[in-house]
Amino acid sequence: MARVSSRALRHYHQIGLLQPSWTAHNGYRYYEQAELLKLQRILLLRELGIGLETIAEVLDGQTDEYRALQAHHRWVLAERDRMSQLARTLESTMAAMHEGAEMSAAEMFDGFGKNPYAEEAIERWGKAAMDRAKASWTAMGETGRQSAADELIAVNELLAECQKEGRAADDPKLQSVIERHYRWIRLSWTPEADGYLNLGQMYVDDERFRAYYEKAGVNPEYLLAGMKVYAAKQL
Repeated sequence: MARVSSRALRHYHQIGLLQPSWTAHNGYRYYEQAELLKLQRILLLRELGIGLETIAEVLDGQTDEYRALQAHHRWVLAERDRMSQLARTLESTMAAMHEGAEMSAAEMFDGFGKNPYAEEAIERWGKAAMDRAKASWTAMGETGRQSAADELIAVNELLAECQKEGRAADDPKLQSVIERHYRWIRLSWTPEADGYLNLGQMYVDDERFRAYYEKAGVNPEYLLAGMKVYAAKQL
């Protein structure tokens, strides 16, 4: 009914996320109302992009679920509005094609490339900073943007490697990776120490960023610890 595989349920059981009401002698797991409600919450949080480790904290009451849901609610609403605009653009395109009319380029691509985080970013850093970042990103061109995306993937892989190796925050190898991370940030914005650390704290506090880094195999707290050392020494 929940479209959840038995494999996923076994995994949730093994990591202590969702225990069955009881398990029969033949190994079948049985779930009652309380477990179904908990599963519903797990699936909702997964749909919002939250990692299993963070979901466990939410369900254990260690994380403010309401604040986490508020952030994701804003993102979902922004995505809804963006997709609605894209639907209207496609409808206009189809109507113009049917009538043999022409559309301007601005009309044809209305709604594409809009950033659902833009309004929130403006609240955090101001419109001027957002405009500068957008201008820098646009000036890079398609090739430059692809190169930047590849660099971020490489940085994340190195961060995950350092974390797996147990390297301390001030370890030279980790600090060289943090240096690359800072250079990547500077492609669109040049933060001073406070701004860089505020960004790192957002990686920890914002469930969307946490889910992104956890998926890449990086604990946001580990990244922030490295950023703190780098900011103290270099910024």
